[in-house]
Amino acid sequence: MSRTKAFIHNMAASAILQVVNMLSGIIVPRIMLIYYGSEINGLVSSIVQFISYFNVVEAGLGGAVIFSLYKPLADRNVSAISNIVTAAKGLYYKTGVFFSVLVLILASIYPFMVTVTDKSPWQVALLVIILGANGVLDFFVMAKYTTLFTADQRLYVISLANCVQTIFITAIIVILARQQIDIVVLRAILVMVILGKACLIRWYAGRHYAMINYSSETPNYTVLEKRWDVLYLQLLGAVQTATPVVLLTFLAKDLKLVSVYVVYNMVLSGVNGILGIFMNGLQAGFGEIIAKGEISTLHRAYNEFQFIYYNLMGMAFTVTFVTIQPFIRLYTDGITDIDYNVPVIAGLFVVSSLLYNLKTPQGMLTLAAGLYREQRVQLTIQSVILLVLGLCLTSEYGIVGVLIAVIASNVFRDVEIPYFVHKFLLRESYINTYKNMILCLSISATVIFLIKQCMSTEVFSYTEWFLYLVQVIAVVVIIFAIKSFILEWNAMQDCLMRIRIKITKRY
Repeated sequence: MSRTKAFIHNMAASAILQVVNMLSGIIVPRIMLIYYGSEINGLVSSIVQFISYFNVVEAGLGGAVIFSLYKPLADRNVSAISNIVTAAKGLYYKTGVFFSVLVLILASIYPFMVTVTDKSPWQVALLVIILGANGVLDFFVMAKYTTLFTADQRLYVISLANCVQTIFITAIIVILARQQIDIVVLRAILVMVILGKACLIRWYAGRHYAMINYSSETPNYTVLEKRWDVLYLQLLGAVQTATPVVLLTFLAKDLKLVSVYVVYNMVLSGVNGILGIFMNGLQAGFGEIIAKGEISTLHRAYNEFQFIYYNLMGMAFTVTFVTIQPFIRLYTDGITDIDYNVPVIAGLFVVSSLLYNLKTPQGMLTLAAGLYREQRVQLTIQSVILLVLGLCLTSEYGIVGVLIAVIASNVFRDVEIPYFVHKFLLRESYINTYKNMILCLSISATVIFLIKQCMSTEVFSYTEWFLYLVQVIAVVVIIFAIKSFILEWNAMQDCLMRIRIKITKRY
C-alpha cells in the first residue's frame, strides 16, 4: 500500500472514530452528571488520571518498537520483523506485571487520600482495580499488535476497533445508568467490552500477519535501546497530561472541581480529536521518508502539512473560543451541585489547547525521526514550569491557576521546538515556521475580536446554538481562506497542485 493510500485509510478511520468519540464524549459525561453527580464524575476522572501515570512503566517500548519496525517493514524483512516483535512481546508481558502491581498499590492507598460521600473505601479501591484493567489488557494482549499496525501504517485497524468499543461502552452506560446501577458494577461490565476488543485485534493480526513469528528464537533487543530515551519523554508527557487533575485532587481538595475541569476538557478533547484526524498515520509516513533518507520529499511534505495544519488548527480553535461557553451553559443546565458556567475557565482552556497544538507539526517530526534523547532537556524545563507554577497557583486559584501553569509551559515549548527541528532535522531556517505560528495566532485573535463585537452569544436551545455554530464556522472559514489567498498564495498553490496531481494519477 502506498503512503498516500495508507494516509487516506488512516484518516477515514480516524474521522469515523473521532465522530464516535465526540458523540460519546458529549453523552457520557452528561449521563454521569445527571445520574451520579459531579463528585462521582470527578472521582472516576481522578482515578483515570492517576492510572495514566502508570503507563510510563512501558518505558518507551512502544515508541522504540515503532521506530525500529519502520525499515524492516519497508524492506519486507519478515525475519527482522519477527525478531523485534518477539522481543517486544516478552518485554510487554513483564511490563504488564509491573503495571498490575502499581494498580494494586494505588487501590490500597487512594481510598484514604480522598473523601467520597456515598462510597466506602473498599468500593473506591475496587473501582481503582476495575479502571486499571484496561491497561492490564493492553500490555498483555494488544500492545504488540498495536505497535505493529502503527508502524505498518495500518492504524485504521486500531481506530475501527476502538470505534466499535466506544459505541458499545456508550450504549451500556446510557442503559445501565438509567437503571441506577452502582458505578462500580457499571465499570466492571465495561471491562468485558474491552476484552472483546482485545480478542478482535488478536484475530485480525492472526489473519493478516500470519507470516510473523511472535516466538522467534532470536529476539532482537538491541534495536529497542531507544526505549530508555522514550521512557523519559513518557514520564514528562505524563506530567503534562495528568498533573492538572492531580493538583486539583490534592491541592484544591474538591472532586467537584475535577468534574468542572473534565467537562471543559471534554469539549477541547473533541476539537483535538478533529485535528487528530489529519494526524493519524502521518507519523509512520514521515518515519518511512526519514528512514529512506528522502530529504527533499521530507521538506516538501513538512511544509505542506504545516500550512494545512495551522489553517485547520486556527479555524478550529477560533470557532471553539466563541462557541464553547454557550454550549457549556446548555450542557450543564440543571446541574446545581457546582457552577460550571465560568467564562474565564473557558477562555483559558481554549488558549491552552491552542498553544499545545501549535507545536504539533514539529513534535511529530521529532517522534518520526526518533529524536528522543535530544529533547530531554527541553521537555524537562517544560515540566518544571508546569509543576512549579501549578504548585504555587492551584491552592489559591483552583482551575484558573492550573491552566495558567499549563499555558506558561506550552509557550516555552512552542518557542523552543521549531529551532530544534530545523537545526537537527530539516537543516534550514526556522524563521518561516515562527512566521506561520505568529500569523495563525494573530488571525485567530483578530477573528475572535470581530465576532465578539458583531455577533451575540446568547442562545437558549441546542438548535439556536447549532445555528450560531454554523454562522461562526462560515465567517471563520471565509476569513482564513482570504488570509491564505493573500498572505500564503505560494503554499496554497503547492498544496492544490499536489492534490490535483494525486487525483490525475488516480483517474
